[in-house]
Amino acid sequence: MRRPTVLLFDIDGTLITTGGTGRKAIERAVAETVGCPVQPFGFSFGGMVDPVIVRQGLEQLEVTPTEALIQSALSRYVGLLEEEVRVAAKFGVHVGVVEVLEAVSGQEGVAVGLGTGNLEAGARIKLERVRLNPYFAFGGFGSDAASRPELIRRGAQRGADSLGVPLEVCRLVIIGDTPKDIHAAHENGGECVAVSTGGVPADELQRCSPEFLFESLADPRAIPAILEGVSR
Repeated sequence: MRRPTVLLFDIDGTLITTGGTGRKAIERAVAETVGCPVQPFGFSFGGMVDPVIVRQGLEQLEVTPTEALIQSALSRYVGLLEEEVRVAAKFGVHVGVVEVLEAVSGQEGVAVGLGTGNLEAGARIKLERVRLNPYFAFGGFGSDAASRPELIRRGAQRGADSLGVPLEVCRLVIIGDTPKDIHAAHENGGECVAVSTGGVPADELQRCSPEFLFESLADPRAIPAILEGVSR
């Protein structure tokens, strides 16, 4: 019999492409919070957590990132993200995603959730645009913790709770597209199914030793890897 299994899916680059809507919204939010013109942040958001992005953005503007400023910017961000998502032209679901979600949903002993650096409100806004929210009853979010391993731990615990078993007996699988997803999986004793749909080259992902690595979730080996830990 399959071990109780918790699956946590990353969003940006793994499930969907957003055309940079999150970046635009968070840059606008930080600029409005401190009263300056919008400036592009000079760092990648890949695998990062929203509160950390805001902190680094403030530091880039040479503004002391107090907790009050960070929270103010994050509050602005949610409203601006709704605007950006509503008008985004390049916004869609990656190949193979719906098929994978259909395959893993409703499986006995399998809890399907999110493991994302997005605030929960931001995650739901993005997924609502492409009607993926119903697949995910729980998750670990950037609004839970500023550390990716910790937010993954929170999501994993919620998944275990939904199955009615201790987290320690569960198989934990993170599906993501960055080295940070792989590291967070391993720091929590889990496995990672990595995909190169988010722009990180496959060889860079491979150096982080994911248990499985696919070009996309459309690979026919992805579903058995996610559900059974085997790549047929």
